[in-house]
Amino acid sequence: MTLRLTARNRHRLTTLAYLGLIASLAWLTASYPLRHDLTAAESNTLTAASISLLDKLPEPITITAYIKRGMPLRIQIAQLITRYQQHKNNISFQFVDPESQPQQARELEIGEQGAILVSYQGRSETLGFLDESTLTNALLQLANSEQRWISFLSGHGERNPNGIANFDLGQFGKELARRKITAINLDLTKLNSIPDNTNMLAIASPTVPLLAGEIDLVKSYLQNGGNLLLMTEPNNSNLKPLLDYLGLKQNPGTIADTTGKLYGLDNPSFVIANNYPTSPISRGMQLITVYPAASSFTLNPNEFKSQKLLESGDKTWQETAMQGTISKDANEQSGPLAFAYTLTRTVNNNEQRVVVIGDGDFLANSYLANVGNMDMGLRIINWLIHDDKFIDLPAKIAPDKHLELPAVAVSLMGFGFLLVMPFMLLVGGVLVWLSRRRR
Repeated sequence: MTLRLTARNRHRLTTLAYLGLIASLAWLTASYPLRHDLTAAESNTLTAASISLLDKLPEPITITAYIKRGMPLRIQIAQLITRYQQHKNNISFQFVDPESQPQQARELEIGEQGAILVSYQGRSETLGFLDESTLTNALLQLANSEQRWISFLSGHGERNPNGIANFDLGQFGKELARRKITAINLDLTKLNSIPDNTNMLAIASPTVPLLAGEIDLVKSYLQNGGNLLLMTEPNNSNLKPLLDYLGLKQNPGTIADTTGKLYGLDNPSFVIANNYPTSPISRGMQLITVYPAASSFTLNPNEFKSQKLLESGDKTWQETAMQGTISKDANEQSGPLAFAYTLTRTVNNNEQRVVVIGDGDFLANSYLANVGNMDMGLRIINWLIHDDKFIDLPAKIAPDKHLELPAVAVSLMGFGFLLVMPFMLLVGGVLVWLSRRRR
C-alpha cells in the first residue's frame, strides 16, 4: 500500500513539475519574446529607418483603423501595427467598424473602402492605403509641429478653402488645419504685396481675369522665390498671363477618358490617373485619383525646370467639343496628355516650387473623397511648403516568388490530379473491400 501511494505521489509530483515547467516557459515567452524573421527579404521586420524614427517619437501614438468587420484587410493591418508596437510600447491601436459609428465616419469622411487614422501630438493623418512606407512617412509628417500659413487668392470667383459649396475647398481646408496648416483668403486689391509669412500662394480656378496690378504682384512674388499652386479649368483663359510667365500653354478643350467606365464613370470628362510620372510628390503613391474635368498643357521651356506630375492614359485625347456622343477626330491630340506639372528653379539660394494643374474640381467638396484625391492634394501642399520629408524605404521583394512550369508539366499535373489519383483511390477501395469480404 505504501509503495502504491508513493508511486501515485511520484506521478503527481511529476505532473506538477511538467505543469510548472510549461507555465514557466509560457511566462518567459510572454515576458521575453524572441522573434526571428525567416523570410528571404525580411518582409516581417521593420526597416532600420522606421525603427530609428520610432526612437525619436517619445509621445504616445494612436492608430484607429476604420475597416468593416470580417474584412481580410484587418489581419494584414494588425500584423503591420504589431511590428511597430514591438519597438514602441505606447502605440495604441483599435479597429472600428464604420457601420457601427456612422456619425464619426461621416465627420472623418470615411468612404466605403475604409481608412486608417494616425494621431500624434494632437495632429492626425488619414490614410487610405497602409504599408510600412506610408505609415512611417505619415508619422514623420506628424512629428513636425510647426504652424504653416498658406494664402488663397480671392475676389475673382476662386474656390474658397473655407467654403461649404460643392465648388469650394472647405473639406480640404479642414484637413489642412488638422495638420497645422492654416489656409486664409487673400484679396490683393486691399494689399500692396503678398505677406512675407505665407509659405505658399494658391490661385484656385478664378472665373474672371485678374487685374493687371494683381498680375504684377503675383509675378513679383514669383520673382522673389515664392511658392505657387495654380489650378485652372478647361477653356479658362483667366490665368494665361501667369501661365505664359511659367512657360506653359493651356491646350483648348477637355481631356476625354474612356477608361472611366471600368470604374463606373460614364462621363468621359472624368480623367483617371493610376500611373504617375516620376515625381517627388507622387513617389510611393498607390491610389488612383479622379479629375472631373481637366485640360492638358504644352510646355514652352524657360528658366524653370519642369517635370510632369499627372498624365492621362493611352486611351485619352484632347476633346475640343465635349458635348453629346463624342469620338476622337483626326486633328485632336491623342494621349497620354500631361495635365499637371511641377516647376522649380533656384532663387536667392533657395528652391522655388510651383505646381500647375489643369483641374481644380478634384479637391472640391464634391469630389475630395474619391479614392486618392485627398492624398494627392496633401502631397502637393506639403511639397510646395517644403514639408516634404520622406524616408525612402527599400521594397521588400522575395526572390523566386513565382513558380513557372512548362506546359507539359502543367498537363501532367492536371492529368495526375484528375485521372490518376481518383483511379488509384478507386482501386484501393476495391482491394480493401475484397480483403474484408474474404474474412
